[in-house]
Amino acid sequence: MTASNERLKAAFAKTAGRTALIPYVTAGDPSVAAMPQLMHALVKAGADVIELGVPFSDPMADGPVIQRAAERAIKRGTGLRQVFDMVAQFRQTDDTTPVVLMGYANPIERMGQGAFIQFAAQAGVDGVLVVDYPPEEIADFAVQLGEASIDPIFLLAPTSTDERIQKVAKVARGYVYYVSLKGVTGAGNIDTADVAARLQAIRRHVSVPVGVGFGIRDAQSAQRLAACADAVVIGSKLIETMETAVASANEAGLDAKQSDAAAIKAAADWLSGIHQALPASRPA
Repeated sequence: MTASNERLKAAFAKTAGRTALIPYVTAGDPSVAAMPQLMHALVKAGADVIELGVPFSDPMADGPVIQRAAERAIKRGTGLRQVFDMVAQFRQTDDTTPVVLMGYANPIERMGQGAFIQFAAQAGVDGVLVVDYPPEEIADFAVQLGEASIDPIFLLAPTSTDERIQKVAKVARGYVYYVSLKGVTGAGNIDTADVAARLQAIRRHVSVPVGVGFGIRDAQSAQRLAACADAVVIGSKLIETMETAVASANEAGLDAKQSDAAAIKAAADWLSGIHQALPASRPA
């Protein structure tokens, strides 16, 4: 098996010259059983990396769409062990697409950092983004992740100072995730010119690729950001698309498997449209 951090390197090397597409989905939504199939469908639709959200009861950075998805997943019994099982099942037939876990510190602390890293590595996780782990406080955790060939990934925001960016630059691997808006996921409109200026400032310190997320809701916004971002990360609208499909399936009296299939098809079709809209190359 290819070492985990090598998968992220290979993915961004493959997309050199164009913008990578990174969908975010919440583990356990639309169902626990459907997740590996959903992940494969997203890859076929054009995903270069998959961000898999770990459900948490108090997701402070997430907007209402992702909060609802987390609530549904938690009701289905989705915890870290189930997330690792999903990744391991996905890895049985896909050993190239990177999988990044995104979540919060509390579930990791409950499991224990050492056990979390061990299980993540065994499952085939490539990167970990912990929203409430600041870079200056997790040097040991970052080292342990690196020893397991898992990349520590960090958020940067419009409010990030040069000092904060420099701290992230010292420990970040794989890519960094620039939050294009102040606030929570799925909110507001993106100022593309401001994002481009911020990315230029970030790249003075950060050598890894920079992905941009929060607020990307359609092909047009993805296209605009593709001119300056190394990757676009899309979560809320993708989950909302599945949510709508499930509601329609339920209204039509379909069973759980048919509802899952409708959600997966809707997500893949929507993401494929985004992928086709992204330019084949970015301005030098």
